[in-house]
Amino acid sequence: MPKPLLCVTVQAATTAELRAKRDAVVDADLVELRLDSVSDPDVSGALAGRSTPVIVACHPAWEGGAFTGSEEDRRRLLTEALALGAEYVDVEWKAGFDDVIARTQGRGIVLSMHDFAGVPSDLGDRLRAMRATGAETVKIAVKANRLSDCVPLLDLAQANRDGGLIALAMGPHGLVTRALPERFGSRWTYAGSITEVGQVTAQTLLEEYRFRAIGSTTAIYGLVGGSLTHSLSPAMHNAAFEAANVDAVYLPFPAVDADDFHTFGRALGLSGASITIPHKVTLFDRVDEVYPVAGRIGAINTIRVIDGRWIGGNTDATGFLAPLKDRIALRGLRVAVLGAGGAARAATVALASSGCSVTLHARNQAQAQQVAIRTPLEIGPWPPEPGSWDLLVNCTPIGMYPRVNETPLAANLLTGRYVYDLVYNPPATRLVREAAAAGCQALGGLEMLVAQAEEQFQWWRDAKPPKGVMRDAATKKLAEFTRDENYVV
Repeated sequence: MPKPLLCVTVQAATTAELRAKRDAVVDADLVELRLDSVSDPDVSGALAGRSTPVIVACHPAWEGGAFTGSEEDRRRLLTEALALGAEYVDVEWKAGFDDVIARTQGRGIVLSMHDFAGVPSDLGDRLRAMRATGAETVKIAVKANRLSDCVPLLDLAQANRDGGLIALAMGPHGLVTRALPERFGSRWTYAGSITEVGQVTAQTLLEEYRFRAIGSTTAIYGLVGGSLTHSLSPAMHNAAFEAANVDAVYLPFPAVDADDFHTFGRALGLSGASITIPHKVTLFDRVDEVYPVAGRIGAINTIRVIDGRWIGGNTDATGFLAPLKDRIALRGLRVAVLGAGGAARAATVALASSGCSVTLHARNQAQAQQVAIRTPLEIGPWPPEPGSWDLLVNCTPIGMYPRVNETPLAANLLTGRYVYDLVYNPPATRLVREAAAAGCQALGGLEMLVAQAEEQFQWWRDAKPPKGVMRDAATKKLAEFTRDENYVV
């Protein structure tokens, strides 16, 4: 199968603007011209002077598009595009435009089917029926409501290795199908700015997800969590893979629950994964083996796959301590830990092993009791009482972007010497800012994030990442987030 191509979709208010956007596309193999987006659809004007092959599409509202004219008008536009030499036209399977397909005996035809609700149970039958029309390329796009909704598309790819297929899952759970088209048997993938169907920019695919470097033997890693839109981990790990000349890619995997990721990850054949909120504890029981430190913590933040077996580990404890070693003498300190999730479990183990007196403060007392089973600590009230701690550690997501105006502890309760907030986005949370104003030594979570990520890389690859690469990538990506006009702290 030839290496998959990159197609960039462009939309505009007018044909002239569509042509300008077409010509502004760089580093793409194809450009999809969405004629249904323009108020004055002009096929000749859209095609004139192009230097990159194009796909002409004109989707009606019933297929997720914006064309308001008649079906005869659409048929005329698609037929004209073929006559004027468009490399491809997108014809909806439900439209029944068999005569359009017959004009070229299927050559240059992308026969498409979109399901914006979910994944039909009869995908195989639909694919066979669509192929029977003689169309050169069949495009199947479905809505992924969970990661495991991508698995049926993997099955389609396994059954159809002779090419002529594009299999996409729309929505954030379907990003993997856009970033790894070869794994899903696709001739090309789509990038662009139509975020409601899950498109990401060509720049993201090319620069962050290393699209041109991905092949059939590329090892797949990723971040498993809930909301991953503003995670720095893909930027860090992909930069490290590139700098170390490792044939691997790292992608976000927003899993609905542990079972969702377990089904998806096994089917995709992952080489490893990072685990974040809220799956560090729930995935503990889904791996085949747990390393001792992770067993003591009772949570995993890393999976390494060896001969098909999932091994669970935890780099949070060492990553947590790394920023503190040269700053604070931990032995004998009274530490208040906020939260009872996976990060809190790792922090309490690390602190107790460093000679601290640890008190856990959590709204969920049942979760706090589970943490106390594994680590010698006290369970205190929520919030911690003033004067009861020397070091405060926030292991909750409170204050994380976009909830940047929230804080786990009111400013008048910040009476200790040190505050350590594991939240890294924004770089200086409200808790960090108010702690510094109260005279505390305050530290954010970026250093821990980098330290635990470097440990993950070393465990996966049996070698340290190039020095400073992950920190530089994290800092650069975080700066991109904070420059966004919608980013308000």
